[in-house]
Amino acid sequence: MNQYSPINFAQKYALFHEQWAPKVVAEMNDYQFKIARLEGDFIWHTHADTDETFIVLDGELRIDFRDGAVMIGPGEMYVVKKGVEHKPSAEREVKLLLIEPRGIINTGEETNERTAVNDVWI
Repeated sequence: MNQYSPINFAQKYALFHEQWAPKVVAEMNDYQFKIARLEGDFIWHTHADTDETFIVLDGELRIDFRDGAVMIGPGEMYVVKKGVEHKPSAEREVKLLLIEPRGIINTGEETNERTAVNDVWI
């Protein structure tokens, strides 16, 4: 790939099918842009030191909070503020772009079967 090639999301998504396993497609300063496929329920978690940005490319994502929820559709984004407990879920597969600092663990302070390997480039 030459240095002036754009990142094509459709091509990148064709390279993997795992759910809840974000893949890095780019970095800007200390932030990573990660694509992911999500379906079903995730776990309740927080990120104590950083906000987390969800940009839905395809499908519909629900993010539950202890006092409410937000639905995010294609072409929409939502920023979960640091320290806010949340639980993403999707009835059908969602393709999304996450923006967060390098090294952030997807399950926050928890580590369990949903914890993804970090810094997997695609």
